[in-house]
Amino acid sequence: MSVAALLGALELGLVYAVMALGVFISFRTLNTPDLTVDGSFVLGAAVAAVLISGGGNPYLAILAAFAAGFLAGCVTALLNTKLGIQPLLAGILVMLALYSVNLRIMDGKANIPLIDKPSLYHLFSSLLPEGIDSLACAFLVIVLIVFLLYLFLQTRLGFALRATGDNETMVRASGIDSNKMKLLGLALSNGLVAAAGSMIAQYQSYADVGMGLGMVVIGLASVIIGEVVFGARPLWRRLAAVVLGSVLYRIVIAIALDLGMPATDLKLISAVIVTVALSAGSVRKMLARQAQRLPGK
Repeated sequence: MSVAALLGALELGLVYAVMALGVFISFRTLNTPDLTVDGSFVLGAAVAAVLISGGGNPYLAILAAFAAGFLAGCVTALLNTKLGIQPLLAGILVMLALYSVNLRIMDGKANIPLIDKPSLYHLFSSLLPEGIDSLACAFLVIVLIVFLLYLFLQTRLGFALRATGDNETMVRASGIDSNKMKLLGLALSNGLVAAAGSMIAQYQSYADVGMGLGMVVIGLASVIIGEVVFGARPLWRRLAAVVLGSVLYRIVIAIALDLGMPATDLKLISAVIVTVALSAGSVRKMLARQAQRLPGK
């Protein structure tokens, strides 16, 4: 694999790590399957593209995308907690609704180009060589997000959020409103996912209404790979593992493409990677049992 391809994989891995952190909050911290991700990712890209193409600031566009994703997560949480709709179905309903919302935001266009528009990745363009500047910017953003997220999850509110996913009954018995915790968690999760969508739109210089397809799988792959390879305890290690898992996932994809795998098979590769990562624990236990049955054991 060429150096350019490796740098590209690292950049994409760091950017998609923002989305993976959002998936980590919903699937791992809250223990809630949330399919809103596919829609909120495009929502962030659409909001950022419209603002930037209209002359808006790319940094403020990321904040606007985060706010839009935050609201989308709130809707999913309210459908679940107030209307009693199952979390999985609530996420599907919001994801479907966001397809039309995203088209409305994009003024009915399926694609908005951002070529020659200012972007987040121009931050270090005057200081570092081309290629390295984008990587440095993505690295700075993910370090900042991980640091802030770690600080938040260490607060009393953060502990309550984590406890809600671990044991909701205990949380309720402690006098904490678990519904509010779900609202906060899903809102924060989709806010991060939308922020990642805005960053990807700036990185690829376009926003497309179909670019969110399979984002849940990509996010889950990053989280699971990170946990299997780099560990899941303590908290700082879990957050770092999500980021490293995202980078490793992108490197695997880059290697597959470098070996001649058609780009149309990327979703298949993603599904295989997730399957292997999910089954790693079971396979390890099965091999351990087989080893114990060997003569002399």
